[in-house]
Amino acid sequence: MIKPFNIDHLKESDAESLCLLMTSNKEAFERFFPKTLSQNLSVDDSRLFISKKIEEMEQKLEYTFAIRDAKMDSVKGLVILKDIDWNTLQGELAYCLDQNLQGKGLTTSSVQYVSNLAFQKLGLTKLKIVVHKSNLASVGVAEKAGYQWKTTLLKAYRPPKEKLLDMELYELSYER
Repeated sequence: MIKPFNIDHLKESDAESLCLLMTSNKEAFERFFPKTLSQNLSVDDSRLFISKKIEEMEQKLEYTFAIRDAKMDSVKGLVILKDIDWNTLQGELAYCLDQNLQGKGLTTSSVQYVSNLAFQKLGLTKLKIVVHKSNLASVGVAEKAGYQWKTTLLKAYRPPKEKLLDMELYELSYER
């Protein structure tokens, strides 16, 4: 990973910096990260969110990782392993990063880290990323992280106050 950044699980002490990340990037996150944004609009909301995410991780339902500034120990982005199907060994990644840090490879290296962890430690065999074609930074992350475009998912996502959008499906498989 590019230093001085690292990636690890969210912790209770992250509430203030997570709230700051979400609120200072509100316009950037409200279209494709609205649920996470809406759950982190205050420090108290972020405390509840982190508690829920720790519990979900313990139950192996979802894994939320913080991309953090190592010097300040502050959250600068998230990578979420979600929609895990333990029967088919598949999951989906979602990610966001402070808009002031984009273009430095942080999200790509974080997605690669979480992908490797999902394959090596959790035993998943297929991961997907679903992005809108207009989100060029997110498309670039998927491609640079080794994910391959598979298909267009018609009317697959509705951003707040918008019509349904077609989304692009990227996948990465791990052969055991």
